[in-house]
Amino acid sequence: MKISTQTIAPAVLAICVLSLAFALTAQYGFGLRPCNLCLIQRVPFVLAALLAAAALARPGKAPLLLRLAGLVLAVNGLIAFYHVGVEQHWWASAACSGGGGGPVSVADLMAEMSKPAEAQCDTPAWEYHGITMALLNVPFSLGLGLAVLALLRRKQET
Repeated sequence: MKISTQTIAPAVLAICVLSLAFALTAQYGFGLRPCNLCLIQRVPFVLAALLAAAALARPGKAPLLLRLAGLVLAVNGLIAFYHVGVEQHWWASAACSGGGGGPVSVADLMAEMSKPAEAQCDTPAWEYHGITMALLNVPFSLGLGLAVLALLRRKQET
């Protein structure tokens, strides 16, 4: 089977859109509130989807755009690994820490109490025998990104 950018681009686009749909279904369909790191991990899927769509629209630029999409997805795997480290309490996260340590007025405290509680990055919204969505995203994103880069390299060699 011949591998082409016109084969890779729609696959990347579909996988990214389905991944975002899965995250939104978990959030709105099953009530799993995302933390800041969960939301950050959605950004690379959006970027990779946009790059794949651009690769479909501009076939001459497709190899470069898909390489960027592969890199973005691989970086998302590293972000997911960082998130797993926060969940496992291997390190603290600056993205999920509380506000500044300055003085707080009673009015500020009352305003904070009226807001819904934010999801904490070190407490997974879903877990099954130690497997969390962030942990699943490590091999998924990293593998997808590396697969895109490997397919593009293979295509270049043929």
